[in-house]
Amino acid sequence: MTEIHTLSTTIQGRYLVEPAGAGAPLLVGFHGYGQSAEQLMQDLRRIPGALGWTLVAIQALHRFYSPKSREVVGSWMTSLDREQAIQDNLVYVTQVLAELRADHGTGRLVYAGFSQGAAMAWRAASRCGPCEGLIVLGGDLPQDVADAQDLELPPILLGRGAQDPLYTAQQLEKDLAALSARGIRAEVIRFEGGHAWAPDFLSAAGSFLEGLRG
Repeated sequence: MTEIHTLSTTIQGRYLVEPAGAGAPLLVGFHGYGQSAEQLMQDLRRIPGALGWTLVAIQALHRFYSPKSREVVGSWMTSLDREQAIQDNLVYVTQVLAELRADHGTGRLVYAGFSQGAAMAWRAASRCGPCEGLIVLGGDLPQDVADAQDLELPPILLGRGAQDPLYTAQQLEKDLAALSARGIRAEVIRFEGGHAWAPDFLSAAGSFLEGLRG
């Protein structure tokens, strides 16, 4: 009989930071499957008013070459040893956040996630310490977050493109129902477009961030 063994090891993490000055709030983002931190950073910069925030794009630990572009891209996890991968990713995010706090202070913190990175944003907001906001686009609410005991989440901006084939309208409604069952409401932006950071959502994200700054 084949035995399956696992062990802990170390791997080099990587994240990009564009500082906005002392005391600036933090916008920490997670890219989608097959993307890179550089690609996410480009999208974060497009949010109106985002240059007043210290922008952070975290690179997924699992890297591979894009079959199309041959660029180095990443994935947050696969179905193999999924529960352990979730824990590894949460430890990774917690370590990144500790470094960010040491370098950039204790200003407001907002998480943002796109596609596969949306799940990471949900998990970070619920399990990596207090934050003031959560922006999620084109990705579903993970079941482990929806089922968590004593679930607490900050104000949420949730977006879906009408032509998005990956994050369906049915999944969006399911996620909203799961949140409602926990007494949590989200601001929902439905826009014309597909699986991407469309102008209408970028504009909504800018307004959301401005509202959090007060």
